[in-house]
Amino acid sequence: MKVRVFYHDKCFDGACSASLFTRFHRACIDPAASYELRGLVHRAGALFDEADFAGEENAIVDFKYSPSSRITWWFDHHQSAFLTVADEAHFRACQQDAVCSRRRFFDPSYISCTSFLAHIAATRFGFDTAPFAELIRWADIVDGARYESPESAVEMPAPAMRLTLIIEATQDPAFLPRLIPLLTELPLAEVLEQPFVAQLLPPLLAQHERAISLIGARAEYRDGTIFFDITDHPMEGFNKFIPYALYPQATYSIGLSRSSFRTKVAVGSNPWTRATDQQMVNLARVCERYGGGGHARVGAISFSPERADEARAAAQTIVAELRAANPFPGQ
Repeated sequence: MKVRVFYHDKCFDGACSASLFTRFHRACIDPAASYELRGLVHRAGALFDEADFAGEENAIVDFKYSPSSRITWWFDHHQSAFLTVADEAHFRACQQDAVCSRRRFFDPSYISCTSFLAHIAATRFGFDTAPFAELIRWADIVDGARYESPESAVEMPAPAMRLTLIIEATQDPAFLPRLIPLLTELPLAEVLEQPFVAQLLPPLLAQHERAISLIGARAEYRDGTIFFDITDHPMEGFNKFIPYALYPQATYSIGLSRSSFRTKVAVGSNPWTRATDQQMVNLARVCERYGGGGHARVGAISFSPERADEARAAAQTIVAELRAANPFPGQ
């Protein structure tokens, strides 16, 4: 059987989910299956090409829902999992079908898609997830921003954190399909030591230091919210915890950046904030207004490169909204 696995590209949780899915599928569904890995990114316009769903089975992990009849597996945990109301209705109807409901799974209460997939694979199919405990634990830490401190998140001492840096920055379309199988075959420290991985780290660490300086120079903090615009310095990604290391008292951060294929508005909240969930604005809902989405505490919006002015206007509107909603007036 030929299986195509579509995963959230440039994302540690997406890569871990894809790796865990292939191990689960081989162990519980078809030991003779072959797997082709394909990354998906959030961008302006259509996210899927129906012609790409050409496997005998097609799986999507850690990415938005597709109602295509060619999709045989789907796992996601994002609050903004559905592009349209019709897509959500299709999924709800699918849950009434005995076959479909055993192949499409959604639960936004899980910290990472990896841990959600592990739960489903273990409880529904009897898959032994014990050998992958390190991977599952770090997927939760990375995707849930469960680091000890902003300084730890920015210094990135652990192998998983350095792998995240590489995964988010890579421009080589062959890199992640080569890396992903190793995530469930080797300890993460050994994955990082593989020559094709290790050689990428020094220049990325140097770039990371430049990003710290750039964001430090551009960041504007007021009324509990940080804003920075670095669109004149194109980069494929940056460490989203840098703003909170600079301003640990902040509640929210909005970053405007540009990469090779989009202008991005990153909307986040400080994982170490004193604010309660009840005091926080649901950022997924904010981003959904512009066609983006994410989780309650972190989200993003993608605009095509030629729509940079729209992205900037959206960012400014969100900044004003979050500053007005500051749970700590005067800070």
